[in-house]
Amino acid sequence: MSGFSADWLTLREPYDLRSRNAMVLDAVAGQFEPNFSVQIVDLACGTGSTSRALGPHLPVRQNWRLIDNDLGLLARAKAAPVARDTAINVIPLDLNRDLEAALDGAVDLVATSALLDLVSEQWLDRLVVEIVARSIPLYAALSYDGRTKLTPPDPFDAEIAAAVNAHQRMDKGFGAALGPAAAGFAIARFEALGYSVVQGTSDWMMGPDDFEIQTEILAGWAHAAHDMGALSRADTTAWLTRRRDSIAAGRFSLSVGHIDFFAMPSATR
Repeated sequence: MSGFSADWLTLREPYDLRSRNAMVLDAVAGQFEPNFSVQIVDLACGTGSTSRALGPHLPVRQNWRLIDNDLGLLARAKAAPVARDTAINVIPLDLNRDLEAALDGAVDLVATSALLDLVSEQWLDRLVVEIVARSIPLYAALSYDGRTKLTPPDPFDAEIAAAVNAHQRMDKGFGAALGPAAAGFAIARFEALGYSVVQGTSDWMMGPDDFEIQTEILAGWAHAAHDMGALSRADTTAWLTRRRDSIAAGRFSLSVGHIDFFAMPSATR
């Protein structure tokens, strides 16, 4: 599952990279520091950005199984340069249907980025149960948590944000999505099942120089607001026009809230 264009994934990758929570990455690194090698499954890998972000924090010898249902994105992931002792295997798979198959075999770590807020409570509970049953750690990054801040403020910001969060809860291919509640739900489930969790924020922070990605994000939000009927078409268009004018004038900044976490089997389990 991906559902996103390669262009969008390429545009957002540097923002994802600089936003990933350093404390959570340190926890992952510490967990695997004694290992000579590590085998990782990356769920909904897209073009492979998680392997590029997480790889430097893991043992030198790495074997990645990159899983997605988009053959074009998998081809890009396979073609990307890798370190000498890193092996990349791409696997086309429908995670809604074949999640268990994705986790079978030798796995030291499951990783995913920007996925959990797109899935349903039932699917996410299924993922947690399968991971706990196998006693595998999970690194889950960049789950949208509903927090946004736009500067300067606009009278329609609250309506747009509410519409975006409602849109996030629509079916993205896994049933009605948890959206902003996903990370909190997953963390609570892991802890209830005896896992230890390190968590932290990984917010996108964008300023006047980040005009391209801000323009893309706001256009997507306007589209979501229109889909949800939050504002009239005229009001939505006027909001987007004002925001684009602010971006063009170098007067706009945007933050979008995300959560990273690392869930691992507790030593007492």
